[in-house]
Amino acid sequence: MGAYSYKALNEAGKTVKGILEADSERHVRSQLRAKKLKPLEVENAHSQAEKTGDDSINLSGWRKRLASRLSPRDLSIITRQLASLVRSGLPLDEALHATGKQAHKPNIKRIVLGVRTKVLEGFSLAQALGENPVAFNDMYRALVRAGESSGYLGPVLERLADYTQSSQQIQARIKMAMIYPIVLLLISLGVITALMAFVVPKLVGIFAHSHHELPFLTKVLISVSGFIVNYGVFIVIAVVGLVFGLRKLLKVEANLRVWHRMQLRLPVIGELVRQINAARFAATLSLLSSSGVPLLQALTIAGQVMSNRILQDSCEQVVGAVREGSSLARAMDNAGTFPPLLVQLVSSGEANGTLAQQLDNAAKDQERELEMVLGMAMGLLEPLTIVFMGFSVCLIVMAILQPIFQMNSLV
Repeated sequence: MGAYSYKALNEAGKTVKGILEADSERHVRSQLRAKKLKPLEVENAHSQAEKTGDDSINLSGWRKRLASRLSPRDLSIITRQLASLVRSGLPLDEALHATGKQAHKPNIKRIVLGVRTKVLEGFSLAQALGENPVAFNDMYRALVRAGESSGYLGPVLERLADYTQSSQQIQARIKMAMIYPIVLLLISLGVITALMAFVVPKLVGIFAHSHHELPFLTKVLISVSGFIVNYGVFIVIAVVGLVFGLRKLLKVEANLRVWHRMQLRLPVIGELVRQINAARFAATLSLLSSSGVPLLQALTIAGQVMSNRILQDSCEQVVGAVREGSSLARAMDNAGTFPPLLVQLVSSGEANGTLAQQLDNAAKDQERELEMVLGMAMGLLEPLTIVFMGFSVCLIVMAILQPIFQMNSLV
């Protein structure tokens, strides 16, 4: 049986969409008529996801990738459900069927049932997942392949669900920690812009016809205020254009590498980037190693989860050195981009034969270090934003009060 997506009319004349499992399109139409629905369109869900020119769903470009994507939370949920069902002894195709039926989102149901269709055709689970690399990345498929080869698919899926959930929690903590300072900064810029555009022109207008020489600070304030009032729209357009221009420039690999190298050299941001990538690397390598994935393949996949190109290059150097016979710890130490604690724990794990366990300890240590660095960065950003806003408002007030003090002294 395969998964089919459909469009149909109900008794009220409204269009409804959904996914059904059936042997053929005719079988789907029969099921729809039994439910008192008039079928309009019926199509194989798997082939539908691969199309780029389908007028009914128009899944081209980014829309195609969006329809094939799973959020970390959704991926964690379906992995956990699938692991529980497989460990309970349910056959894989039935476990996939139950997981797909429990999904509330049509996109998740379509993806899971599409995987089940491939499994029923004789593909392994890893091969079936490989039909949708957007939803199931290289690490996910490598772990599933290792679990199938060793006969421990259920436990491997459990570890994979734990890893996905942990990664989601780390990303959520980073986003939550950055929300407050970013909102505070935007509010500060908004308040200062509003003062310069609406309040300052009315207050300094009384000095425009004055025959006295205005203070330098007041002249600067009047000039900046006039520039914002007259060219504010163009400033906004220029900022938006600059953002889009930078994004386009960063799509060039050489420019992206320059930017990533600059990130690592920044005082606090550089350390934060290192800790984030080190935590990802250690957690991924630990999971792959403990699941039976060969070390060279695990290192290659762990390097791909890093978001910084310079650190990815360092990981490729490590892979090359290990392939030539070097120990993992020595190769990481020679790369010069990995935290010393991570290198030390890897060295200890290689010496006593507990590399996977030491990598797991290193991943937890890197997460703690990440939280400390993140807390320090956010602790610096918040007061700096407040100081910036206070200093800017103070300058505006001083620029307004200085000519008033001069007029009082003349009187």
